[in-house]
Amino acid sequence: MADPKGFLTTGREVAQTRPVDERVKDWNEVYVPGSLLPIISKQAGRCMDCGIPFCHNGCPLGNLIPEWNDYAYREDWGAASERLHATNNFPEFTGRLCPAPCESACVLGINQPAVTIKNVEVSIIDKAWDNGDVTPQPPERLSGKTVAVIGSGPAGLAAAQQLTRAGHTVAVFERADRIGGLLRYGIPEFKMEKVHINRRIEQMRAEGTKFRTEVEIGRDIDAAKLRRRYDAVVIAAGATVSRDLPVPGRDLKGIHFAMEYLPLANKVQEGDFIAPPITAEGKHVVVIGGGDTGADCVGTAHRQGAASVTQLEIMPRPGEERNAGQPWPTFPMLYKVTSAHEEGGERVYAVSTTHFEGDEDGNVQALHLAEVEFKDGKLEQKPDTERRIPAQLVTLAMGFTGTDRSNGLVEQFGLELDERGNVARDADFATNVDGVFVAGDAGRGQSLIVWAIAEGRSAARGVDRYLTGGSALPAPIRPTDRALAV
Repeated sequence: MADPKGFLTTGREVAQTRPVDERVKDWNEVYVPGSLLPIISKQAGRCMDCGIPFCHNGCPLGNLIPEWNDYAYREDWGAASERLHATNNFPEFTGRLCPAPCESACVLGINQPAVTIKNVEVSIIDKAWDNGDVTPQPPERLSGKTVAVIGSGPAGLAAAQQLTRAGHTVAVFERADRIGGLLRYGIPEFKMEKVHINRRIEQMRAEGTKFRTEVEIGRDIDAAKLRRRYDAVVIAAGATVSRDLPVPGRDLKGIHFAMEYLPLANKVQEGDFIAPPITAEGKHVVVIGGGDTGADCVGTAHRQGAASVTQLEIMPRPGEERNAGQPWPTFPMLYKVTSAHEEGGERVYAVSTTHFEGDEDGNVQALHLAEVEFKDGKLEQKPDTERRIPAQLVTLAMGFTGTDRSNGLVEQFGLELDERGNVARDADFATNVDGVFVAGDAGRGQSLIVWAIAEGRSAARGVDRYLTGGSALPAPIRPTDRALAV
C-alpha cells in the first residue's frame, strides 16, 4: 500500500497529449515529454489496500501492480523497475500499447476512476532506462541446447529472452527486414517510437540472442530442416492473415489491408522511402473496422494529409459506462476516444459496406453502405438506408483470421490446427510435432500484446522443461486461459 488516503485526496490524472495541430505535423509520440513525472508519484499513491488486488487477475502477466505502485509513490525507481521486470520483459511496450485490462479490474474502479496503472508502468520503465537500471542479463552458464524462434513480435521476443537467460543458445528468425514484427511495422510511430524496440534488441543481443532478418521459414528455409538443426523450435509467427471484405468492387485499386498500408508509413520513418507508396495525401479515406488497428489507420491518414477520414464499424456504438452485462472486474466494451480520434474524422457505427464504386481506370472512388441492426441474433440490413460516401483510399482493418499458411510453414512441420485455425498445443505449449512449440497469436488467435508476452514467457518454460527435464522459469498463463468474462 502507498498512501492510505491517496484515492480520497487525489483524483485521477493522466498523461497530457500535445496539441492536435502540432502533433499531426510530425510522427513523434503524442504525449507531452516529461508530463507524467511531476504527477505520477501521487497517482501511484491512489492504489488502495484492497485486500485482494484484482488487477493481478485482469493482467495475464500477473504484474505485481500494488508493489510497484508503492515504490513509485516513494520514488524508489530502482526497486519499482525490479518489481516491474519480475513479470514483464517489455513494460515500455505494454505501458504504451496495452488497453490496460488491469485498470478495468482495479478495485478502486468499482465506484471511482481506476488507478492510472498504465501511466505508472511507463513512467517506471522510462525512468529505469534514464537511470541506467536496464542492463543485459546474460546467463551464468550455457546449456549446450539450441532453440529457433520463428517471429520477432512480443511473443517471440519474450520467449527468446527467457530462453537465452536460461542458458540456451537462441536464434530469432524474422521474415521482415527489421526485428519487431507488428510492433515494428504495424504500430505507428506516434503510438510508440521505435527507439523502444531498438534498445531492447541491443539488450537481447548483449545477452546472447541471435537475430536473423529477411528469412521466412517455409520459403527460405524448409521447416523440417530447421527442426533438425535445432533442439527445439518456438513458432511465434502471429495471426497475420487479414480478414477480407468480399463485396462487389473489392478488386478496385486503392483498397488495401491495414497491414499493407501501415508498414509503408513506418518504413518512411525508418528512412526506406521519402514518401510512402500508398498515401492518404489529398484523398477521402475510409477505414473499415472500429478497433485499435483502424484507429492507427485514422491517425496515419491525418498525418499524411487526408482530405477527409471516415471510420466504419459494423457493431452499434458502445456506451460510455459499464452495462449490467459487463460487470466489474471484466474488461468492458466502452466507447473509446483514442488520440487519433481526437485529431478529427467521422466515426459511423452500425453500418455495413454493400459495394465499392470505381472510375473508368479501375480506381476506387466511392463506398456504398447501409445501416444494420440485430434481429433474432443476426445482423440484418435496414431497408432504404443505403448511401454513398466518397472514398479514394480504403483500408480494411477488420481483424485477423489466423496464422499464415501460404508460406508452407504449417504443412512442412506437419502441424495440427484447432477448430479456429490456430496451431494446436498442449498444456506445455507443445504442438503435435516433437520439440516444436507455439506461442502468441499463432496459437491463441488475435489477442492483446500483454497476452502475447505472457504466452512467450509461458512457452519458454515449456521449452526449458523439454530441453532440461525441469524449469525455474515462470509460466503466468496456461494455453486455455482467457480474459476475465461473465
